[in-house]
Amino acid sequence: MEGVKNMAFFRKKTYTGVTEETKEHLVLDAGVFFKNYDVEKDTVESATEAGKLLGATQGGGEFTAKPEIRYIEADGLKNKTKGFAVIDDYEVTMAANMLEITEDILVTTLSTATKDTSTNTKYTIIKPKEDIQDSDYIDNITWIGCQTGSKEPIIIQIFNALSQDGLSLKPQKKSEAVLAVNFAGHYDISNLDEPPFAIYYPVKTTTEQGGKVNA
Repeated sequence: MEGVKNMAFFRKKTYTGVTEETKEHLVLDAGVFFKNYDVEKDTVESATEAGKLLGATQGGGEFTAKPEIRYIEADGLKNKTKGFAVIDDYEVTMAANMLEITEDILVTTLSTATKDTSTNTKYTIIKPKEDIQDSDYIDNITWIGCQTGSKEPIIIQIFNALSQDGLSLKPQKKSEAVLAVNFAGHYDISNLDEPPFAIYYPVKTTTEQGGKVNA
């Protein structure tokens, strides 16, 4: 009997971070990528019709906003002391794995390329440049994804975007070529105190909070 009591002490208990609200806070699927998406005016449908959609992806993408944290040094302070940390800037990137490879995607990936449509009647000739002009920066690259529990999507934008890794295509047998495009967000000289990204997280309505999502 003593052994049975000891076994009860080791009985497994399940701990989990899952709550009743968990299912309402999930981000599903790969989402879609747009160029120069206007959050105030555009919808997924209208932006697609306007030609702002980057195209089909395979393997989704990735968003990163990493602060560069510097610790102020003073005699007697430890390396990381509360109250003495400052953020110098943010490194902001958004990557998209493009399955659909169009003229515009190739130009965008090369950052400063131009399209020549007059030299050859059969082809558009894409030519790179060796300088970066203000017009080469994209106002924003936007990712839109499905947020469970809300009729509105979650939206992430990076601003003053520029493709930073160039063009690399790797066609393979029995596979589709996927073009990985890695955009970097850039600070605006007119407002150096505002990091170049924004996240739009949907606010749930009273009806949605009650467990029902309006169509």
